[in-house]
Amino acid sequence: MADAAVIPAVKETQAALATSFIKCLVRLLRAQDSYGSWEGKPDTELLADFIVTKEQRREIPIIGDPDPDVLWRLDIYYAAVGLAIEERAGLMASPIMNIGHEGFGRVLLTAGRLVVLSKTLRDVHRFGFESFQKLAEAGTRLVDDAIAAMETYPDAARA
Repeated sequence: MADAAVIPAVKETQAALATSFIKCLVRLLRAQDSYGSWEGKPDTELLADFIVTKEQRREIPIIGDPDPDVLWRLDIYYAAVGLAIEERAGLMASPIMNIGHEGFGRVLLTAGRLVVLSKTLRDVHRFGFESFQKLAEAGTRLVDDAIAAMETYPDAARA
């Protein structure tokens, strides 16, 4: 009986890992491994820190300073969004982030002279997703929205 519940979750995780956004994210994470300590680790283990369940989120205080590891993961996440945009559109998308010491800030992604993503960040110290599927969906949605903006204003994106 327990196996029947596990199989859909495994398939969902495998489907999430197969998305182009997650592949970009994993590539960026592996590129950060200058000593080869992550070489034999599976992708799910590398991405595990991006998963924060509701129970884990409840344990984190509402107000808090972001940990350097969380800021690093946030930076890698938006860099992966930019890389996925570049792969699909053929135009470089650069993330610009400004985060205060209390975990509030803003992230912009620009392509040419066009801002393709503008997002306010809050509670950065609680950054994470419920599952690999939610991680893949959120990243893919940001990429799709940015591509749509680039298609709407192609001259600004290519400037």
